[in-house]
Amino acid sequence: MLFSRTSLLLIKTYTGPFIISFLVALFLFEMQFVWLYLDDLMGKDLGSLVIGQLLTYRSAGLVSMALPLAVLMSSIMTMGTLSENNELTAMKCAGASLFRILRPLIVFSILLSFGAFFFANNAWPVANLKFRSLLKSITEQKPTMLLEDNVFYNGIEGYSIRAGKNHIESSELEDVLIYDHTDKAKGNRTVIRARQGKMEQTTDNRYLVLTLSDGNTYNENSEKQKGKKPPHLSMTKGSFDRMVLRLDMSSLLFKNDNEDVYKSSYEMMTVSQLNRAVDSLQQHLDTVRTGLAESGQKFLKIPSLQKSDEIKTGVDSAKQVTWFLDELSAAQQAKAFEAAKKKTKRSGDLLENRSTEVEHLEKSIGRHKIEWHRKFFIAVACIVLFFIGAPLGAIIRKGGLGLPTMMALGLFIIFQLWTMAGEKMAKSGLLEPWIGMWLSTAVFLPLGVYLTWKAAQDRTLFNTDSYLARLKRRMRLKKPVVS
Repeated sequence: MLFSRTSLLLIKTYTGPFIISFLVALFLFEMQFVWLYLDDLMGKDLGSLVIGQLLTYRSAGLVSMALPLAVLMSSIMTMGTLSENNELTAMKCAGASLFRILRPLIVFSILLSFGAFFFANNAWPVANLKFRSLLKSITEQKPTMLLEDNVFYNGIEGYSIRAGKNHIESSELEDVLIYDHTDKAKGNRTVIRARQGKMEQTTDNRYLVLTLSDGNTYNENSEKQKGKKPPHLSMTKGSFDRMVLRLDMSSLLFKNDNEDVYKSSYEMMTVSQLNRAVDSLQQHLDTVRTGLAESGQKFLKIPSLQKSDEIKTGVDSAKQVTWFLDELSAAQQAKAFEAAKKKTKRSGDLLENRSTEVEHLEKSIGRHKIEWHRKFFIAVACIVLFFIGAPLGAIIRKGGLGLPTMMALGLFIIFQLWTMAGEKMAKSGLLEPWIGMWLSTAVFLPLGVYLTWKAAQDRTLFNTDSYLARLKRRMRLKKPVVS
């Protein structure tokens, strides 16, 4: 009963910092995304629902960074607090080893890693698909219509609108100038100018209704006359007391219909889908490589002269070719060489195209394998960083938000640098995908084993007294003896 209560206490002590660390890390990474795409989000009247969906979908992609950081930080804070308050010492005095004390947290971390894998394999692809399509729709959307005084607005396709004065509260305009270039072949042939106007939108925001008053229209006509270049130009002027224009604003409306474009991307696949995709790509690659080898053999066996329309021969040796050329006229030799040159070029182009296809397939297979390993990498990273953070907290004997936070951030930055370096080398082909994706884990796993061994032996990480004693001993040995 004592240990069950202790286990519940440890889990309760651990989950608090873990949740706070996870939410704070997720928020900071989210703000980095907002600042990055702030220009694309401003001035488009997207609404809180669309912004909320975008941030939610993006949060799913940021879990891969926020979750390991939260595990590392919370484990250092929890064990550091227990060690600082001598609670860890009391449990050891009661006969519990470090592994027995950490058992409930180890079980919690293992369950968390399973949840991380399930999330990365099932929820992450869907969130990536929604995020990519939604972000593309937002970036492609034009800003909402806002007429600035004496500035042309070109957001509505086919029109350029300028108002000398825009009364935003009443939607009334003064000195309105409109260029109509809906017919791109003719350019700005129609110009409308009005002294006053009013701007309204339909209930579905599909159309902009401009009610103009006291204005003129100018239509430029071009008539092609015989013997005259360029064509004859004429201007037709008209006046009106009231004119109503109905402009289509569909290009400004928000549309989210790009999901089909990204469904086949490797980032939107589960582990089973990635396996099938890799098998399919590998079969295609084997077929292309076989064709490339056959084409290369045929290319190397091409004789220097080939059959032409007027020349039919079975020449297959250098001596026969020389003898054959001597029997041809200069025109026939030129034609034979041209035919051979064209066929050689076609064969060379075929080899180059197939070589490019092989490189593209190998790169695509590598990207799919990288994404496959990423699903498992997140889960394993949580366990590895726990076995770094928990013993490190027990060793440094400091809790709170000061030293533990600094150490957690420092270790996590180094971990991320190794992860990014390994992934980049895997994408460039310098390392195999499995080596590049597990490079940071391979570096930090021995560190976790070392720190766990240190904490289990109740040893400090850096024994300064021992180092100073060794230094003094060496200095005494080197001191000269005075006779």
